[in-house]
Amino acid sequence: MKWFAGRGHSVTGIDRSAEALRTAAAFGNVILADIENGPWPLMDGSCAQQFGAVIVTNYLWRPLFPLIGESLAPGAVLIYETFTQGNETVGKPSRSEFLLETAELPRIFAGLRMVAFEDGFLDDPPRFVQRVVAVRPDPRDVHDGAPARYRL
Repeated sequence: MKWFAGRGHSVTGIDRSAEALRTAAAFGNVILADIENGPWPLMDGSCAQQFGAVIVTNYLWRPLFPLIGESLAPGAVLIYETFTQGNETVGKPSRSEFLLETAELPRIFAGLRMVAFEDGFLDDPPRFVQRVVAVRPDPRDVHDGAPARYRL
């Protein structure tokens, strides 16, 4: 949150930990919510609110994948990084339900334009992760028949 807020972006953070949100509140809006056992806190009537970017780190709750996708406005960016299979050999999380399968994020978000994908091992601290950066296509982003320009 701090990095994006420092560049002038409006940010909203969600966590079930009031302690984590106390720190995050200095950088934007915060919502205390248990998104695994309660309702999705970012609804606009019967639809998910949409944002210019959705960032998920070190978190995996597969039932939320559809809502995460719905939360992306046309042209919005998804940045998702969390632990993947193999992490059980170096630490926690180690339970399979909290570890992504090989190339799972690109499969789940196949309707998005994949800009970057990584699936591998990082040394410090030791962990197996999967990362994706993807853009929700915006059908209005056509310039005289040329392909959309997604800034890198």
